Amino acid sequence: MTRPAPRREGQADRKGNGFTSGFGSVTDGAANIAVKEPGRFFALVLDTFRATAKWPFQWREFIQQAWFIVSVTVVPTALVAIPFGAILSLQVGGLIRQLGAQSFTGATAVVAIVREASPLVTALLIAGAAGSAMCADLGARKIREEIDAMEVLGINPLHRLVVPRMFACAFVGLFLNGLVSVVGICGGYVFNVMLQGGTPGAYLASFNAAAQLPDLFQAELKAFVFGITAALVAAYKGLNAKGGPKGVGDAVNQTVVITFMLLFLENFLISALYFQFIPQKGM
Repeated sequence: MTRPAPRREGQADRKGNGFTSGFGSVTDGAANIAVKEPGRFFALVLDTFRATAKWPFQWREFIQQAWFIVSVTVVPTALVAIPFGAILSLQVGGLIRQLGAQSFTGATAVVAIVREASPLVTALLIAGAAGSAMCADLGARKIREEIDAMEVLGINPLHRLVVPRMFACAFVGLFLNGLVSVVGICGGYVFNVMLQGGTPGAYLASFNAAAQLPDLFQAELKAFVFGITAALVAAYKGLNAKGGPKGVGDAVNQTVVITFMLLFLENFLISALYFQFIPQKGM
């Protein structure tokens, strides 16, 4: 009769330690996503806003980044705004016609475009085009150790690189929001008049029926906040890129996804506060 092989000392412990280490890696990953990453991002936001008070302001970097953002976002923004205005005009026009209030098509289209569509289009273009390029630039500087060299020389990277980019995104976002509003309204006008048989006078005369000036102010505030958010997320992911070029590519992808989620959350919060504090105009 053969005896069972003696159990080696520490064999059970190794199995238990393997399960514990696996469970620990999962919990560490969840804690990193839920606590550590938001904490580091919040710390970078605080340091960036504190760096805005330092002098001198990097005007040359600000102008260069603003021009770069304009060059990569103006044409796509205008092209995206046209179908947005057309779709809203077609959908709203059909519904308004069924309710027998076709004369208010212009008012409802203006409210939808100015209040909601234009800030979101602006934010998505800034986050997708400008934010990804900004993250790639800062990530490349990080893996080439340029950021470390700046810190050794006593130069604050946040003040030198992040602050001008943040204000450039916010500044350009204000003008892109106006561009989207104008192009979207013009596109809605063309489609309403040419395809739905609406009258130009009724479309233009109904602007003031539901829209009001605070709607534009709220849209501009959204565009400004969205620009700051996109720049901060891009800066955080770019300055923390690791693993060479692959790490920079991963940081760019994460920047776009995280920025989109934050933008939709901020859009909901700002809209909810706006409806609570600003009385809406009746038909």
